[in-house]
Amino acid sequence: MKMILTLLICSSVGNTCLPPYQIKESYKDTFDCMTSGYQKSIDKLSEIGREEVNTHGIYIRFDCREYDEPKVST
Repeated sequence: MKMILTLLICSSVGNTCLPPYQIKESYKDTFDCMTSGYQKSIDKLSEIGREEVNTHGIYIRFDCREYDEPKVST
């Protein structure tokens, strides 16, 4: 079982969200996915910047979901 991480960046002022962004890497378990979700959210907020975050009420939600890796036929 692998986990995939999806980030959702939203504005509470505009009451809108950008389309979900799926992280390209996969994670071996829920713990790794969740800790990465928190870190990537912090990184993205820093990238956006204090002024934009405060002006637009930016917040980030994320989700970790299981997925089955495709089976390779031989």
